[in-house]
Amino acid sequence: MSTVQTTLNETEVKELLKQAVAEVLQEQRDFLYEVFLEALEDIALIQAIQQGENTATVSRAAVSQVLEGVCIS
Repeated sequence: MSTVQTTLNETEVKELLKQAVAEVLQEQRDFLYEVFLEALEDIALIQAIQQGENTATVSRAAVSQVLEGVCIS
């Protein structure tokens, strides 16, 4: 049985890697969408927390009062 050796140059390896990544992106589109969506939500939450750290504090009662005004009975 003969063994066939294949050597790849740097350009061929890069092209194969690009093709593999493109294939994964196509096949896992929904999964990647969810991952990016979660990352964006985390970033937005961090920014909201940071902005909140620079504002005046309010009482729990004040928050409850606002929330009760928003809720429809």
